[in-house]
Amino acid sequence: MPEIRYELATLSTRPGGVPALIEGVRTYTASPEAGGELLGVFITEIGQLNQVIVLRGFEDDAALNAERLRLLGTANPFNAGAGLTAMSLDSYRPFPFLPPVRPGKFGGIYEIRTYAMKLGGIEATAAIWEKTLAARLALSPLTIAMTTLDGPPRFTHIWPYANLEARGAIRAEAMAKGIWPPKGGPDWLTGDMRSTIAIPAPISPLA
Repeated sequence: MPEIRYELATLSTRPGGVPALIEGVRTYTASPEAGGELLGVFITEIGQLNQVIVLRGFEDDAALNAERLRLLGTANPFNAGAGLTAMSLDSYRPFPFLPPVRPGKFGGIYEIRTYAMKLGGIEATAAIWEKTLAARLALSPLTIAMTTLDGPPRFTHIWPYANLEARGAIRAEAMAKGIWPPKGGPDWLTGDMRSTIAIPAPISPLA
């Protein structure tokens, strides 16, 4: 059975360029030629600013690769025009035990965390999460946890929260109860860890 794939596109723009960038994403992903499903459009608030992060889902590798070729074959990716100053594209496979990402209203902010992994750490981390995630989900939902298919081995997980205060309280509770981070999980990280706090754009199916 084909395995779902995800793409995170990180689009950078000039100060004041975010609204035009979002409109470009809207028209580009809504065109008849567009592949995949638009799942999330996020505006960075804490971390690297003047960025829009686009999450799309694909039914399999072939669908993701076809859309990637379409995107890279145009001089105007995401209809962003001259306002696009940089773009990075990362392909992911989800942890196999997680349900597909579905649109819905889950929080006012989203935290996107990416860790560099030691060699062999991807499968080990997935096994640890499968055993321990249920206790963490009792405190707040997870959007997705996934590992890269290209570039250095990395692991990205996305969490929705009502606001920054709720995020802090939930994370503190998880740590106090010994629920999270999962025991053994940090052993597979290299120390290169990045976190971005973003808000869903008005066009985002994940809100």
